[in-house]
Amino acid sequence: MKKGIILTLSMLLAVVLLTAGLFGCSPGNSTDTNPPAAPAQSAPVQSSPSEVKVSLNNQVEGIWVSGTGKVTVTPDIATLQLGIEAQEASVSEAQAKASEAMDRVMTALIDNGVAEKDIQTRYFRIRQRTRWDEEQQQEVVIGYRVTNEVVAKIRDMEKVSTIIDAVVAAGGDYTRINNLNFSVDDPSAYYDEAREKAMADAKDKAEQIASLAGMKLGEPTYISESAASPVREVYGLMSGGVQMPVPAPAPAPAPSISPGEIEISVNMQIAYSIAESE
Repeated sequence: MKKGIILTLSMLLAVVLLTAGLFGCSPGNSTDTNPPAAPAQSAPVQSSPSEVKVSLNNQVEGIWVSGTGKVTVTPDIATLQLGIEAQEASVSEAQAKASEAMDRVMTALIDNGVAEKDIQTRYFRIRQRTRWDEEQQQEVVIGYRVTNEVVAKIRDMEKVSTIIDAVVAAGGDYTRINNLNFSVDDPSAYYDEAREKAMADAKDKAEQIASLAGMKLGEPTYISESAASPVREVYGLMSGGVQMPVPAPAPAPAPSISPGEIEISVNMQIAYSIAESE
């Protein structure tokens, strides 16, 4: 009997040892005493000439200044935006009235020296006009509105007032003057002059700052330019809703229009390096 007990204990001990060996060798419980390898460093990104390169150095170096150059110019172009609006009971009637009035306006523009190439249609629209009917409890059509707008470029500045007077007389109560602005036909030479002034202004500022700081100004390392469009607008000439034709009153005097002057402005932002002392 003792031999049987001893045999049983020996078998149990063998099973325990075998089980411990199996769990100790499982991959989930394995222990690696060697330290992990360091991750490989990524190579620097090579960018083609057309790609944007990002600098990780956010430090601003040198002297950053802005300069402004301004040139005052007398406009040589007037751009007149005008239109015809007609409202009638039917589309055909409204279209006919608007076409007749616009034909007279176009003739007045050309007869006063505006070239056909300088007249351009910008907007044409036919809209149905409705109102709410309380009895029917629905929208009912009361007519149709035709709107036709053109933009005319006037090159003879002395005739601006005369032309406005002529188109108002030609279009009658259908006429709408929406906008008038003055500009320079070719401002490139004035921009060149303003740019030179802006560069000189920026350099004067940078040299003064460097002198005050006991430094010597170096070469520009960054230049950025911004410019304003040289346009002067005139508001409130004549606009509003549609008015039905009425008997024409006595001719009104031509409006007094003065183009005045416009300003061409260029702003330069420049960064200068600091030169090494000799």
